[in-house]
Amino acid sequence: MRNNPELLKAVQYFTREKAIMSGLLLVCEAGGRTETAMDGEVKENTVFDLASLTKLFTGLCALRLKEDGLLDISRPVFYYDPRFTGLKDTTVEELMGFTAELKTPGRIDACTTREEALGCLFGTVSIGTPQGRHYSDIPSMVLKYALEAAAGMPFMDLVRKTVLEKAGMTETWAKVPEERIADCQQYDPEYRIMGGQRILRTGLKPGVPHDPKAAVIQAGTEDLCGHAGLFSTAADMALFCRAVLDEKIVSAGSLREMAQNRTGRRRADGSYSQYLGYQCYVRHPQQYYSEIPRYMGRRAFGNAGFTGNHLSVDPEHGSFVFFLGNRVKGRLTMVLPEAGKGLTDYGLEADGSGTVVWDDGKVIPSSVKYVHQKDEHLHKVIAEVLDLPEIEFNS
Repeated sequence: MRNNPELLKAVQYFTREKAIMSGLLLVCEAGGRTETAMDGEVKENTVFDLASLTKLFTGLCALRLKEDGLLDISRPVFYYDPRFTGLKDTTVEELMGFTAELKTPGRIDACTTREEALGCLFGTVSIGTPQGRHYSDIPSMVLKYALEAAAGMPFMDLVRKTVLEKAGMTETWAKVPEERIADCQQYDPEYRIMGGQRILRTGLKPGVPHDPKAAVIQAGTEDLCGHAGLFSTAADMALFCRAVLDEKIVSAGSLREMAQNRTGRRRADGSYSQYLGYQCYVRHPQQYYSEIPRYMGRRAFGNAGFTGNHLSVDPEHGSFVFFLGNRVKGRLTMVLPEAGKGLTDYGLEADGSGTVVWDDGKVIPSSVKYVHQKDEHLHKVIAEVLDLPEIEFNS
């Protein structure tokens, strides 16, 4: 992989200057020109936990089934899978667009067995329209089962048929082959500070989803979850983006449908709710809250993954960008401050960067709020390198 000098400097802000990530790989493409850069503990054949980028595959599979007349998104979830007795009045479309607030009888990530976790998931109920945060893993997790019923096959087989085979992707898995485990990113250990309590997460094995809900449900099988659980390489993700742009997976009409804002609106106090499409983020009027960069338009869509990933595709302008990185290994990933405190009270910078000294004396770099640094330190440089102008939100 060739390192573009300017992009390499941008990547090294995260891997060296601020030590936000142990490794980062970047690929961007526009107008037939592709530029790349990588630094830190990554290689060209590194296998990354895609985390929530999995939702993009879920959304595309849903739209493909809809195109093929196999999925009626106006039908309730219960119609497709009667195990969801609490979702008799919740439609598939509401799951796709995050417009139903779902609640499980317990925390899935606290379950210790696959059977317990599935029992918890099948007990999901709708409690109305989200009043705060729309984005949630649960709609995607439930949606997977409606798609399986509509397609008549396991979800991973559907992903393989709908996306992987059409894109020519051969290095994307729910269960990483044994011979490729050594190429997987290691996300252990991870540090968190939650309400004053210091938490050290250890025992995270390569090839196992970092997301605890996906980890307990997939349990070493190919039973892919709808919200997370896929693993892939940079080469495969580039093929994915090009297949989307070339309409090999779904039509241009479905891509427009996917990128249509379903949740975003201006509140009475002048703030905005999240702008979400079908299993994705769409462009937000306030760039600070937007997963979509300024050089992509209103038909662009994308998502981010907790482990350090981001992907945006703009079918209208024929461009894409993705980052595959590791913001977890040896990093402070989350801080939920105690009442009356902010990040600076923990010794961090206001932007979430910096270090904390752990109980054992180790100095731990922080990746807290790293998502808000992408525009200035990655997307701005990408726009300059590819000569991409800013697109006004309302254009």
